[in-house]
Amino acid sequence: MAYLSSKNFSVLFVFSVVIISSSMVISATDLNQDFQITWGDGRAKIVNNGELLTLSLDKASGSGFESKNEYLYGQIDMQLKLVAGNSAGTVTAYYLSSKGSTWDEIDFEFLGNLSGDPYILHTNVFSQGKGNREQQFYLWFDPTADFHTYSILWNPRHIIFSVDGTPIRKFKNLESAGVPYPKNQPMRIYSSLWNADDWATRGGLVKTDWTQAPFTASYRNFKANACVINAGKSSCSSNSPSSSSNSWLSQELDSAAEKRLKWVQNNYMIYNYCSDAKRFSQGYPTECKMA
Repeated sequence: MAYLSSKNFSVLFVFSVVIISSSMVISATDLNQDFQITWGDGRAKIVNNGELLTLSLDKASGSGFESKNEYLYGQIDMQLKLVAGNSAGTVTAYYLSSKGSTWDEIDFEFLGNLSGDPYILHTNVFSQGKGNREQQFYLWFDPTADFHTYSILWNPRHIIFSVDGTPIRKFKNLESAGVPYPKNQPMRIYSSLWNADDWATRGGLVKTDWTQAPFTASYRNFKANACVINAGKSSCSSNSPSSSSNSWLSQELDSAAEKRLKWVQNNYMIYNYCSDAKRFSQGYPTECKMA
């Protein structure tokens, strides 16, 4: 795997995240408080007094969980350690999603690979049921050796995907140009570990090696600085970006973070829908033209 050397890592800058006071701040030492197992027939477990959640996959079934809360804007952090070894054919999905035929969704998906080959981090944004906004990345570390923090900052201005505090993708609110943006539908957090060997690894050429099962992904240190929706009401005292206590609602990347974003995209992005001329032979999506 091509991981980041200590010399290259030194080019990364410190990325500060604004912590808000009036929105609900959830830091789960007991994951039972914020998540529930939804499927897997015992393959998903919350252990160590709620400090660790594990999903497992075998030939019979995968497993998954969801958040008990729904959110409408927030900074969502979770530490994950991905399936180690030969993970080809497996997908670990971690995402926000609403319900219905015109759903919104913000995706992290980790596509497994043969031992020694890098994971692919697949990202996507759906708004009003329309996705097709894929960007894919390699990571600059081994995501199976230890836990790493995967974050989504979702506010009225943009959605920012980050890994260990390093921004890797920014999806801007371009409603003024006719691009739908997730803003009205509360979303839950979902995660699952499942078999997708018909497409996940090298387009489906590499199949899951079930002799390596069970495959396991682990989660810990969930944190949400977010607006929780309950009975149609938000936990945020004000949705005004001018409110100092809700300053994250208007948070932008500073110049150092913008440099790191560009560094990741120049060195670790392996697919960008906005550069796929064959796919969009009739013209790129509007947001690509405005990037």
